[in-house]
Amino acid sequence: MSEHAPHEPSAEEPDPKLLELLVCPVTKGPLTYDRAARELISAKANLAYPIRNGVPLMTAEAARSLDLPPPAKS
Repeated sequence: MSEHAPHEPSAEEPDPKLLELLVCPVTKGPLTYDRAARELISAKANLAYPIRNGVPLMTAEAARSLDLPPPAKS
């Protein structure tokens, strides 16, 4: 009989172990996961990196400024 596993990420969510390893590519500082917005937030860089199909897009080109509203969900 199997024991209960910790929360399994859905196809839309990144692996929690991956999130522990990622840092902001601009500042090399820590990131905070915003589950509702599906973004990784770098407060120091004032940037939010989107997560698409469970994969964080960790480029400055893909990031949005935290001064701008998040994109509408489709």
